[in-house]
Amino acid sequence: MTTTSVLPDIGIDLREGYADVGDQSLHYVEAGDGPLLVLLHGFPEFWFGWRKQIAPLAEAGFRVVAPDTRGYNLSSKPEGFEAYGVDLLAADIRDLIGGLGAGSAHLVGHDWGGSIAWTVAMNHPEVVERLAILNAAHPRRLSEGLHHPNQLRKSWYFFFFAVPGLPEDVVHLRDWHFFRHFLSEAQPPYTDEEIERYVEAWSQPGASSGMINYYRASVRQSQKEAVAKLRPLAAETLVIWGERDSYLGPDLAEPSRDDVPNLDRVERLPEASHWVHHDEAERVNELLIDFFAQPGKGS
Repeated sequence: MTTTSVLPDIGIDLREGYADVGDQSLHYVEAGDGPLLVLLHGFPEFWFGWRKQIAPLAEAGFRVVAPDTRGYNLSSKPEGFEAYGVDLLAADIRDLIGGLGAGSAHLVGHDWGGSIAWTVAMNHPEVVERLAILNAAHPRRLSEGLHHPNQLRKSWYFFFFAVPGLPEDVVHLRDWHFFRHFLSEAQPPYTDEEIERYVEAWSQPGASSGMINYYRASVRQSQKEAVAKLRPLAAETLVIWGERDSYLGPDLAEPSRDDVPNLDRVERLPEASHWVHHDEAERVNELLIDFFAQPGKGS
């Protein structure tokens, strides 16, 4: 189903639609034509987090689709943390790719979108051509990292969000100050107009619980069982990592070659924060275009 509404000017005409994924619906925007390239946002963003990537990637010859993942903005927001397990989130993206009429796609994920992208590539390798990850640790690396005090301190919010009820009350205070804080390390800072678009997305009915439920589902999952399910990725993979990340240590950037045997490389950007696609958008765009334009599977 395709709809038309007032969308922000990001330098290219956008098309807007909804895709049925199982019993849920994902809202998305798209631009361009060519091989399908899906962009998965992180917390607390929505499709608009890719505003600096959509036009350059579309102009480079890709059909770029940026969905709001389950629980965010205009996508479905089922109740209960059980509906936000990463395997369900990954199945949404598999179904989205199929619903868009493609057998497979290039996949880019940042933060939670990166966690989903890792899982899509593991659980549904047939739908992933090439994979690019921005500041999102491979699940094994993240599990290992959470055993170390330094990373536990950085990841304190994981456990705060796991508390029933309280986080929803806190994040609304002072005009969404808590969520605004997560975006505050980006350079240049997000503009007031950009922040207001985030506030509009956060204010959608059920969105704050949907976003927080990602963390609740993750914390309640047995890490031993989650790690036991991991399998090597088939997809060629590029990792881009902003090293001034306040939430994930730089040691988490490098996945094991046993887990990612087709790792192209880890590209570290020393001056970029967790919001690497904002801080160094031009460099990130160059890296993505070069990586996805290489001849290979599906070319």
